[in-house]
Amino acid sequence: MKKTSTIFLQVVIVALGIVALALLLWEPQIEGRNAHATLFEIYFKDPFLALVYIGSIPFFIALYQAFKLLGYVRQNKTFSQATVKALRTIKYCALAIIGFVVVEEIFIMLNHGSDDPAGGVFMGVLITFGSIVIATAAAMFQRILQNAVEIKSENDLTV
Repeated sequence: MKKTSTIFLQVVIVALGIVALALLLWEPQIEGRNAHATLFEIYFKDPFLALVYIGSIPFFIALYQAFKLLGYVRQNKTFSQATVKALRTIKYCALAIIGFVVVEEIFIMLNHGSDDPAGGVFMGVLITFGSIVIATAAAMFQRILQNAVEIKSENDLTV
């Protein structure tokens, strides 16, 4: 890959992280039930929001690992153990996101009160589907790169 392509993708990853963080901080304040609540009530009295924030940690870890992965590609270290480790971490982060979404969906179903849970459940299904795709792709690329790294190390030993 060209250096400009990897730098562009790294910029996109940073922008995605900034937008996600901004939405995590801004959206609870404009939500209907929090329209007249204080900041303390919004951020410290809602256990679902705390669960969402904790569940977002694997997302940001995966973004950081994707940023590092593109750095390895830019430095021509694609076939290294570090790229395999980054892909493994991305896979585990995607699986952790799926786990958090399942817990959040159970929370929505048990505590929906007067709200209609359909929107929240659908968002959870979308996030879960995206995470499954990312986990599968990361696992596949991890396996392919691991085989390539092993072949490369065998070739380096015979030379």
